[in-house]
Amino acid sequence: MAGVIDADTHVIESVGMWDLMDEAMKPRRPVVIKTPTNTSYGTTNAMWLIDGNIYPRPGGKGGFFVATPSAQERQQARTDISIPSREMTDLRPRIKDMDDLNIATQIVYPTLFLVFNTKDAVLEKALCHAYNQWMAKVCAESGGRIRYVAILPLHDMNAALEEVHFAKVSGAVGIFLRGIEDEYSLADPFFFPLYEEISKVKLPICIHTGAGCPAFTSVVNVTISSTLPQVRMLPLMAFRDIVANRIPEKFPDLRWGFIEAASSWVPYILHALKRLLVERAHEYTPDLFKEYNLFVACEADEDIPYLLNYIDEDHLYIGSDYGHTDPSAEAQMVATLRGREDMSQEVVDKILIDNAKVFYDL
Repeated sequence: MAGVIDADTHVIESVGMWDLMDEAMKPRRPVVIKTPTNTSYGTTNAMWLIDGNIYPRPGGKGGFFVATPSAQERQQARTDISIPSREMTDLRPRIKDMDDLNIATQIVYPTLFLVFNTKDAVLEKALCHAYNQWMAKVCAESGGRIRYVAILPLHDMNAALEEVHFAKVSGAVGIFLRGIEDEYSLADPFFFPLYEEISKVKLPICIHTGAGCPAFTSVVNVTISSTLPQVRMLPLMAFRDIVANRIPEKFPDLRWGFIEAASSWVPYILHALKRLLVERAHEYTPDLFKEYNLFVACEADEDIPYLLNYIDEDHLYIGSDYGHTDPSAEAQMVATLRGREDMSQEVVDKILIDNAKVFYDL
């Protein structure tokens, strides 16, 4: 279907990305290390070494999964999407996949940066700027088919504000945040200067699942709990705090998106808010999404007709998670939604096309 916007896809960061780091910082660039496959890491046997830590760390407390680097045997064995397409080192196979899947535009999020990876402000600034430069260049070569969401060095607010402006002039369509950033709720006044600047340049805030809070990650045993507590729950916490603290009223021009956490949690969070803030219970209707510019990414097999009792139909969109293989991935999202008989095609068009176009200002 012409015009479909895949609101959530991913790039697998390549070794070449770090060539864009300043010469003074290149000795601290991420490098790939490998382990034998007969260790507890198994075929997840390649990791990025950053600031003395490894990413991914696929086991035990403090563990997390990410589909990078491509040197892992697990990633080498994939047959669904080629490595050049995943890494965006060759756009031709990626665009062919888009055509085959009836996708007009992809919005691309990071993979390595789904996980908090350094408190060092200087290193973080170098990593973020290299990523944004690389993505800007590659997306510019796509003829508008592929757009990127920029990442920020949040341990240096001045650098973060500078990166917002680089993102705007380089064609980014959003600013990436995780549901909690280090020790800060997204409702914390720490972020207010950032929100003010993002509002000025008219970019949306894209709150994506990710292990952004090291304190949470450190106590979760990923072998037992997978990624639910430290990754998937964080956008829910962000939604709760942003709404409860009326943050959109302070920044009325900002658009807020909650991505890759599905949308079935919305009734629960709104119910919790109604029980806590009884005097404001009447506010937590579908109109809240219009008044606060809140958008939520759903999944194709959710009970969307039920959810439309809680979420305004103009504020749901969908992404395929292209590039990843976790349970959020749904390559056939267009066919699945088009095949549903419990929704009108008008609503389906809004989810596949119109609402993402508004959110990302395409």
